[in-house]
Amino acid sequence: MDDNNLQEQAGRIFIVTGANTGLGYENSLTLAKKGAKVIMACRNLEKANAAKDSIKEEVPNADLEVMEIDLSNLNSVRKFAKSYQSKYDRLDVLINNAGVMMPPYTKTEDGFELQLEANYLGHFLLTGLLMNTILKTPDSRIVTLSSIAHKNAKINFEDLQSEKKYSASTAYGQSKLACLLFAFELQRRLDKQGHNQTISTAAHPGISTTELARHMPRLVYTILKYTLAPMLTHPPKEGAKPTIVAAIGDAEGGDYFGPTGFQEFKGNPGKASATTLAKNKDVAKRLWEVAEELVGMKYL
Repeated sequence: MDDNNLQEQAGRIFIVTGANTGLGYENSLTLAKKGAKVIMACRNLEKANAAKDSIKEEVPNADLEVMEIDLSNLNSVRKFAKSYQSKYDRLDVLINNAGVMMPPYTKTEDGFELQLEANYLGHFLLTGLLMNTILKTPDSRIVTLSSIAHKNAKINFEDLQSEKKYSASTAYGQSKLACLLFAFELQRRLDKQGHNQTISTAAHPGISTTELARHMPRLVYTILKYTLAPMLTHPPKEGAKPTIVAAIGDAEGGDYFGPTGFQEFKGNPGKASATTLAKNKDVAKRLWEVAEELVGMKYL
């Protein structure tokens, strides 16, 4: 994908969650180059401002604004949405990018398993809180990040918060399957209610060498980095490309993008494959209703 072939985005507003590092940083950089106004929605303001300065060095006229959000804290999500809507009356694209991968078992202040809340529930609430603003913006999009880890995952409704048994990788896969189920269900609901000016798309980066892997055992990480990684992974700049296609490329509602190489690990961006479970309407509907109850908000 050549950035030069992407349409200019002047006058459009984007929110990128987790914009200070990895895929989110690369998304913000690409969008800034295209003239977009980018809201860098981040948990760590110091790192976010450093990332903003870094982008400004490359794109001096970049229109960037740092705003604080912690996707693993529902009150923080509500505060962010309220703050955003007090300043802006439009939102062209929401990129639900932020995430954590395979940390030790952690229960959040809200009482949820960390990965489920940071990756899925926080973004579910954020999307709902911003929905009216998105719907009144012509040609708007909601982009949700999934992972190839969704392919071996299921939604364990009997132990959604991993309280009975915790496996970091299983919980991660579940959270990313939840994200993909959400993206598809969101499009179905938009269609059903006749909101044809807004679409929901999804993307995954393949296997990208981002900070998400920081919770892996150091020895395992080091071995992989110098052996298999060069063959199976690509840098964040490449891993971010499917998200950019989902956000501003040629896409329709319900499209899912990822790398097109071997097993979707790396390669040029294109249509990605989702499991039968990810497309299951009954599971998606049940998960949506559970999420509404957990975050205390119903929409669409």
